[in-house]
Amino acid sequence: MKIAILSCFYPYRGGIAQFNANLFEELGKTHDVRAFNFCRQYPDFLFPGKTQYVTPEDEAVPVEAEALLDTADPLSWSRTARAIREWSPDLLLMRYWMSWFAPSLGAVARRMAPGCKVIGILDNVIPHERHWFDAPLTRRFLRSLDGAVTLCDEVGRDLLELRADIPHTVLPHPIYTHFGKRLPREEAERRLGLTAGRRTLLFFGLIREYKGLDILLQAFDLLDGRYQLVIAGEPYGPFDKYQRLIDGGRAPQDVHVFPEYIRDARVKYFFSAADLTVLPYRSATQSGISSVSCHFDVPMVVTDVGGLRETVGQGGTGIVCEEGTPEGVAEAVRRYFDDPGLQARLREGMDAERKRLSWSRFAHDLTAFAESIR
Repeated sequence: MKIAILSCFYPYRGGIAQFNANLFEELGKTHDVRAFNFCRQYPDFLFPGKTQYVTPEDEAVPVEAEALLDTADPLSWSRTARAIREWSPDLLLMRYWMSWFAPSLGAVARRMAPGCKVIGILDNVIPHERHWFDAPLTRRFLRSLDGAVTLCDEVGRDLLELRADIPHTVLPHPIYTHFGKRLPREEAERRLGLTAGRRTLLFFGLIREYKGLDILLQAFDLLDGRYQLVIAGEPYGPFDKYQRLIDGGRAPQDVHVFPEYIRDARVKYFFSAADLTVLPYRSATQSGISSVSCHFDVPMVVTDVGGLRETVGQGGTGIVCEEGTPEGVAEAVRRYFDDPGLQARLREGMDAERKRLSWSRFAHDLTAFAESIR
């Protein structure tokens, strides 16, 4: 099968580009695959981080991709569609995670040849920070697709609210393996400057309001001196309110902050030093962080929102807080450390998930779904 993928690839950085690179590599083992990239993903004023691109210090693996699509330039939409049509793919895959992409991706999808199936891989149908225009833009984009893949049931339900008749399937997020192997804990602690022997909690990834870092900081204040907290990720917005919680908290010296984008080669240090990854989200679909945590054999504590219960609870890889409050998060953390049997069961669950959620299985099920659409 000839498969085109239109999304962000190197030199863009972040979880979606990493997912695309893994999928491109896996599909390429059995299919003829070509990557089509953005030449501009967002205008700078829409991007809250420091940079959208890999830096010289990053170790991201380049993917050969043709950079064509400028999401803010309609003239590029026609050029992109023409280039993809000229290659004559049997299948076009598009990643979709916010309504900004609806006009450009939809325009490309509607210009595909009749013999090319267009499938959207939907991280979100409605974004975490909602706007009035999200639903109408997304609904129009969905009408341009022949089928859709979601990474959890929660997004699948959102999908059917906007287009009930679309062929769709749920394929859980595969386990990331490109960050390397787990290191000896002592080495990871030394590299990060952490206190050895503490119960280490990890908050990892972009820091955004919906991810509930403030809930975790308040929960940390309810724990005793055996614990330390590591916060690793680039803030999307001011960090001031979190810093105030740290400075006014029980033990500021036990909160270690790395407020930056964590390049691929350093990810292993944070997870190798951690006992638990904590995802105290206020809203969620699926999370790529849970995939990374499972790869490094680190159990999770998550709040009961979106697809996190489905991802963690059903797979037996973590504890789901019934209440997304500081007290609920702190109680779940204590429960993990107080129950050696629970710790063993969660590690067994992660071992099973690593076998189930392979990239080869995802690629196989994705192409089988595409072939089933008539």
